[in-house]
Amino acid sequence: MSIPLNWIFLLVTTSYQLLATWIENRTDKPLGQLIDVGGYKLHLNSQGTGRPTVIIDHSLGGIEGYFLIEEIAKITRICIYDRAGYGWSEISPKPRCSEEIVQELDILLTKADIEPPYILVGNSFGSYNVRLYADRFPEKVIGIVLTDGLHEKEMLKMPFSLVILKLFFMSGFAISTLGASLGLIRILGNLGIFELIKPELRKFPKKIAIVKRSFYRPKHWLTMWREMWNLEASARQVSKIDNLSNIPIINIKAKTFFQQTLGTFYMPIAAGDRLRDKMHEELLKLSDNCKQIQAPNSSHFVWVDEPEIIVGAIQAILTQVES
Repeated sequence: MSIPLNWIFLLVTTSYQLLATWIENRTDKPLGQLIDVGGYKLHLNSQGTGRPTVIIDHSLGGIEGYFLIEEIAKITRICIYDRAGYGWSEISPKPRCSEEIVQELDILLTKADIEPPYILVGNSFGSYNVRLYADRFPEKVIGIVLTDGLHEKEMLKMPFSLVILKLFFMSGFAISTLGASLGLIRILGNLGIFELIKPELRKFPKKIAIVKRSFYRPKHWLTMWREMWNLEASARQVSKIDNLSNIPIINIKAKTFFQQTLGTFYMPIAAGDRLRDKMHEELLKLSDNCKQIQAPNSSHFVWVDEPEIIVGAIQAILTQVES
């Protein structure tokens, strides 16, 4: 009895995935340290010198801070960590919500002897985490940069069209977990699908390999699903935070959530932008010392579209806290 061609194809792609992953694990060493935070290890990469230290918390599924690590390291010390399940970090058995993420981050920084004060930079979902960290450990944080951040008040009452979009993304993460296991994500990545979807990634030829390495692994997509599943729990946790007093905050607002392209024609972009506008109105109320900066040529991915604005915002916080 002959074996169907589709089964042969999947056998080949899965074998390729297993072999490529095995080779990466043997030759592609972590850029920084692997530190145990309670039965599982997180990856922390530190560059530069000086104080305060900049701590990056990425978007849901993102490890985009690597794109700017050298630029930020020119002005002060920077620490980038992979949340549990991403990059070189191991999967955590604990819920992927902001409360758990914040506790893991503090354990990580303490064990790595990264002394405060910190300037926290939170991108998208990472904005929840840095705000919660600043609330839990106010003595350690002297400034915050939010890049197209979220606000729980609006996220907890998002319109039906965006709830459907969220469920669509979650189903995509689940399918991609299987696709990564079968080697299909790796093959598409090798064919340049990431750069096709987001051409601006070509600006970072040396760093895109780090991003792809994470996305090729099933744990990355599984973690995205878990963080999205717990997004409402994270929003409720952050909603209990009072005003962050007079802490300096720079809130970077992108022009649009998604650029209108053939790949996004099915998305409720107008509804997403209305929700985002309301969120940014609320974000400006987080502190008595909160300033908004526009990213006029950016989608939600400011780190890729206009990274220089983020570097400038960090420099502005540094100047303010040092004056």
